[in-house]
Amino acid sequence: MKKGDIFEGKVIRTEFPNKGIIDIEGQKVIVKNALEGQVVRFSINKKKRDKIEGRLLEVIEPSPIEQPAACKHFGICGGCRYQNLSYEQQLDLKKRQVEELIEKNGLSFAIENIYGSPITEGYRNKMEFTFGDEEKDGPLALGMHKKNSFYDIVTLEDCRIVDPDFNVLLQAILKYFKEKGETYFHKIRHEGFLRHLVIRRSVKTGDILINLVTTTQSRLDESEFVNMILSQKIDGKVVGILHTLNDNLADVVQSDETKTLYGQDYFYEYLYNMRFKISPFSFFQTNTLGAEVLYDQVREYVGETKDKLVYDLYTGTGTIAQMLAPVASKVVGVEIVEEAVEAAKKNAVDNHLDNCEFIAGDVLKVVDNLTQKPDILVLDPPRDGIHPKALRKIINFNVDEMVYVSCKPTSLMRDLLVFREAGYEVKRCCLVDMFPGTVHVETVVLLSQQKPDDTIEIDLDLDELDATSAELKATYQEIKDYVLKEFGLKVSSLYISQVKRKCGIEVGENYNLPKTENARVPQCPKEKEDAIKAALKYYAMI
Repeated sequence: MKKGDIFEGKVIRTEFPNKGIIDIEGQKVIVKNALEGQVVRFSINKKKRDKIEGRLLEVIEPSPIEQPAACKHFGICGGCRYQNLSYEQQLDLKKRQVEELIEKNGLSFAIENIYGSPITEGYRNKMEFTFGDEEKDGPLALGMHKKNSFYDIVTLEDCRIVDPDFNVLLQAILKYFKEKGETYFHKIRHEGFLRHLVIRRSVKTGDILINLVTTTQSRLDESEFVNMILSQKIDGKVVGILHTLNDNLADVVQSDETKTLYGQDYFYEYLYNMRFKISPFSFFQTNTLGAEVLYDQVREYVGETKDKLVYDLYTGTGTIAQMLAPVASKVVGVEIVEEAVEAAKKNAVDNHLDNCEFIAGDVLKVVDNLTQKPDILVLDPPRDGIHPKALRKIINFNVDEMVYVSCKPTSLMRDLLVFREAGYEVKRCCLVDMFPGTVHVETVVLLSQQKPDDTIEIDLDLDELDATSAELKATYQEIKDYVLKEFGLKVSSLYISQVKRKCGIEVGENYNLPKTENARVPQCPKEKEDAIKAALKYYAMI
């Protein structure tokens, strides 16, 4: 088997996120976008010592679990991969894939349930469309990238995961710029005008925010563009039209300058009984109704927050923070996007919450200045998970429990292995499908610290061990480490044994006693004695 060889085979299973697994001549081959049960033809495009990957060429026989996809763009557009499965099959497949990831990583915990999205079509409240062409030097296109293509764009006429208003506006804007003969920004030549179209919509109110992203290589007739959009017949209401200028070479939506051409640069979305201001670049869950399902599970896993200090790291616009704030002592949210933090602060004021603090900055750096130990930690990081250095700092908070919300199970598994090494175990886990028709799924886990006194009963001859049951709860080294970490004091085994005896804890009969009858033995200072007693209390030894 070598690169370029073409094979046919049956997909025996699908691994997260969309990897079809085929056995060829006793070797495992990964073919992306192939579904279990399909018979496919593929070519070998990567071959390493421990991994062989193939590129899907053709589906020869469909899978028994497939059904016709509702979307006319399915199979061409790279946006959705599971629209050819019933929703029940999608949920079953996603749950099984995460279970296999848990087992593959040597972890052992059960998934309680997978909760489906309240709606499976038209659920997205935000979409980033790209300008380009469907083939080299073809007519202007506006939509999503073609499957497995970095350059080619599929013009969407009837995308099923967005509100119909999105499709109407997309078609109108594409037609407008085609008639103008306007060019798209070419990724290689770095020439052209049109880059992206971002549409956001409030599910609860129907308010729509439109943001056109271009370079500065041409000029937009602003009033004509606004009038064209406002003339479209849609069910929702356009409350803001923006023009973002971006001359950065990277193919991402970012702003050198953003101008408001019409209306306002925000709208409001509602979750539970709270209002959230959504601005052009702030993070907000893309499935509003699904977010309510997700946050229901987060609230259940967080549990009682009365009189507790909560840290919500990677807070976005502060939705989780404000959801927990009414019954908490204080909630501190940390988010790297400054615009999102400003929105979070405004949202907290609008929702009459005076116990929320939002800090703009990278979690990796901000946690160094959070000196007060929280009672509860909530983590909702980006897709790539938590930075390894930030993860260690989070662990050092030494909280009893934390809730981790992840939109990428593979990143979550990597981080869970680190948490396990630090003494945390998964107490509860569930999945929430925020992305019907796609390969993605949200995972919520409740992590609980396994204290040193979480022991099992065993029969030991304590005389032989020269130890007591109290001593078995923590070693001398663990007590030393605790005192150093919490009080900044170094204590000796002699001082620890002296304090143990004072507290009525038996130690070995001859442990740390003077060698001669008249030997001078230093006595533990009061400050260190108090610190050692605190450690003994922490380990439930007194």
